Amino acid sequence: MGVLILGGAPSVLAEAAHDGWPTPPATPDNRTQVSGPLQGGTADHSKFDQLKGPFADGSEVTKACLGCHTETGKHFMQNIHWTWSYVNPDTGQQLGKRYLINNFCTNSRGNEGMCAQCHAGYGWKDESFDFSDETKIDCLVCHETTGTYYKTPNSPGNSACSVMFEGKPPIDFPAVAQSVGLPERANCGTCHFYGGGGDNVKHGDLSSALKAPPRRLDVHMGEDGLNFACTACHITSRHIWAGSRYQVVSKDLEGTGQPGMRTDVATCESCHGLAPHPVDSLANFKLNDHVQSVACQTCHIPEFARGGVATIVDWDWRTSGKTRDGEGYHEEGYIQGNGEHRYTYKSIKGDFTYDENVIPQYAWFDGQMRYTTIDTQFDPNAEFIEINGFSGSHDDPSSRIWPFKRMHTWQPYDKGRGTLVYTKLWGEDKAAYWGNYDMGAAIAKGMADFGLEYSGEFGFIETLSWWPITHMVAPKENALACRDCHQPKASRLASVEGIYLPGRDHNHWLDIIGTLLVGGTLAGIIIHSLIRIFSPKGARH
Repeated sequence: MGVLILGGAPSVLAEAAHDGWPTPPATPDNRTQVSGPLQGGTADHSKFDQLKGPFADGSEVTKACLGCHTETGKHFMQNIHWTWSYVNPDTGQQLGKRYLINNFCTNSRGNEGMCAQCHAGYGWKDESFDFSDETKIDCLVCHETTGTYYKTPNSPGNSACSVMFEGKPPIDFPAVAQSVGLPERANCGTCHFYGGGGDNVKHGDLSSALKAPPRRLDVHMGEDGLNFACTACHITSRHIWAGSRYQVVSKDLEGTGQPGMRTDVATCESCHGLAPHPVDSLANFKLNDHVQSVACQTCHIPEFARGGVATIVDWDWRTSGKTRDGEGYHEEGYIQGNGEHRYTYKSIKGDFTYDENVIPQYAWFDGQMRYTTIDTQFDPNAEFIEINGFSGSHDDPSSRIWPFKRMHTWQPYDKGRGTLVYTKLWGEDKAAYWGNYDMGAAIAKGMADFGLEYSGEFGFIETLSWWPITHMVAPKENALACRDCHQPKASRLASVEGIYLPGRDHNHWLDIIGTLLVGGTLAGIIIHSLIRIFSPKGARH
C-alpha cells in the first residue's frame, strides 16, 4: 500500500503558503469559552480546603470532589465515557469501545492497559476493573484547566513501548484540583483529538488545531468568533451528553431550541432551525429548500483535516513487524501543513498514508450505522469489509446527503472462520505484538483471553470505515457554491444517486422542453415590450 512520500511535501507547503494557510491561531483574549447553559459558575474551587491536598493520586482528588458533588458519581457512571458500552436500540447490536473492532489500532478489548488512557477513569487494565467504584472516576481529565494534567498507560507494557511515557514531570495534584472548571476544548481534545493513535488520525475533523482555532477553521469554535467549547453544542444533563456517533440524527425534523434547551440532539437545526438562511433573496429561498435533502455539513464543511493537521486515510498492517538488528523502528515521511513531521511507518503498526484539506465522500445517510463486530461472519472473497456500513436513499424521508471520511485498511482476520479478530497488542507477556511482532501469537492470545474461537490461520483483508464529518465548519463565505455541485464535470455530488441534479444531469427531452419554455418566455417578454414601445400613447393594450 502506498505511502505518501516526503517528495510530496513541498507542494503542500507551497500551496499552504500561497493560500495563507495554516493561519496562526487567533490571538487569545482570555475570554471564557462558551459552554452552553452552565456559564459562569458559583464557586471558586481554589478556595476549597478539601482541594488543597496533599493527594497521592487522581483517585484521591475524585474522593474530594465527591465529598461535595454527592450524586455526580452515580450520574457519571451511566454515560458512555465511563461504560464504553452502547446497545443500539434499533439494531440490537452491542457497540462501544469496550467491544468493537476498528480499522486503526484494531481493538481496545484486551489492550486496556494502553487504550484505557482515554477511559474517564483510573486503573482499567483488564476485566477485573470495578465499574461500580465511584472513586475510579477521573474528574480531572474533563475539568482541570492548567493544561499540565496528563495520563499514562494503566499497565507497563513492553519495554519497546513504555519508553514513550518516560521523563514526564510529576503532576501537581493540588494545583490541578483547584483549577477545575467547565470543560474546555483542550479537555475534550485530550482524547477526541488523538483517537486512533495520534493527532487527527481517526476522525479527520477533530484535531489539535481546534484547541485555539481561528474563525476560518471553525466558525463556532474560533477564538476570534463565537469561541464555543465542545459543550456549547454537546450539552449535558446529569453528565449525559447530546450527540452520538453510534446513532446519528441525520435529519432533525424539529429544529427547535437553542443550546441548553434540547438535550437529545446536537444538530445544526437545534440552533439554526429548519430554514437556516434568511429569506431575503431567491438564492437563499432555494438554499432553504435544500435542507430537506442536503445536510448542513455537506455545504459548510467543504474540506476536512484543515488547519495544518493531517489525517490518516490508509493503513497497512501487512508491513508491520519489520525490525532492524532485532529492534522495531519508525520512519518519518510526511510533513503536514503546520510543519510537523508525521510517521509513515512503525514496526508496531505498519505503513500509513496521510491527507489534508480532504474533499469528503458524499452519500445518502439515514443516521444508522451497522457494524461488523467480532461475531460477524463474512465472505473473505468480498472486495472489502465495511467496519461500519451505513444506509440511506432518496426515497427514505429520514435520509439526507452527508459528507464522510473514508478510511481504508489492510488488517488481520481469521482466514478459517471469516471473522475479524481481537489482537493482543499491549502487554508485558510474550504474546503482545508490540514488542514481539508475532501476529499469529498475538491473535491467538487476543481471542483466547475472551473465550473466542480462532481457526489458527490468519490473513489480511481490506476494510473500510466511514466517519460522518460534522466539525471544522467553515464561515458562510467559504461554504460550497452552487456550481460545486450543479456542473456536468467534477460535481461534488457526482456519485450520489437517486436524484436529478440540474447542471450535473441531462435528459434530452427535458432539456428541449426547458429550452422551449425559456425561449418562449423571452420571446413573450420581447414581443410584449415591442408592443408597449410602438403602441400609440394612451392606447389600451
